[in-house]
Amino acid sequence: MAEDRKLRSILITGSSSGIGLAIARRLAAPGVAMTIHARSNREGCENAKREVEARGVKAQIVLGDLADGGFARELVDRAAEAFGGLGVLIANAGFPVERGWEGLDRETMDYAHRVVTLGFWEMAEQALPHLKAAEDGRVMTISTLNVHVHRPGFLSFPASAAAKAGLEALTRTLAIHLAPHGVCVNCVAPGLIRNESDGPDAFEEVMSHLPLGRLGTTDEAAAMVAFLAGPDASYVTNQVIHVNGGIV
Repeated sequence: MAEDRKLRSILITGSSSGIGLAIARRLAAPGVAMTIHARSNREGCENAKREVEARGVKAQIVLGDLADGGFARELVDRAAEAFGGLGVLIANAGFPVERGWEGLDRETMDYAHRVVTLGFWEMAEQALPHLKAAEDGRVMTISTLNVHVHRPGFLSFPASAAAKAGLEALTRTLAIHLAPHGVCVNCVAPGLIRNESDGPDAFEEVMSHLPLGRLGTTDEAAAMVAFLAGPDASYVTNQVIHVNGGIV
């Protein structure tokens, strides 16, 4: 519809909880149309939808597994069809595979890459014409400190790290591809973030590694994504930005 074409259409994967939900809250404002996604958490999506609609957003929910061939493209199509295009793609969906090297198997590695790396590639491919047509096109991906921090005694999730490393590489090559069209593409790599479901002792065994001495919050990670989505970041592209409390 004509009025929908004036809205800024935003797709956030994995937005029923955690950092994805915090991003949705940060970007919720009149003039925004938002596609909220989760693999299967309808209740979380319904709660997110109510929250953003209360802030003047026009929203829809789309459920599905990004590992399923074709769903990532369908997700982009549904976002664009509902709201007259797609101006902001935020690839947040992912999950920590809490297995060390000895606990890995081919099925686990394959699933992590299908969701995180291949899922993003398919979404980006499908979104290209919409992003190029947008006045202020943006792509943000969410990585993890596990790509960058490898040391004895620290968390080591090789399946997650490998999939997110691929995501970072795709992000940066997409940034170069879309730069001539004025689309900014960046990656945010959060550190240890406390989610709503975490107990008070979450990550206590590695707290000594954190220069700021505390876990980050989902809102602190989302704040960087919101900045990159806004007009003040119009000259920021091809970056991996760390929100990790100073871990090196």
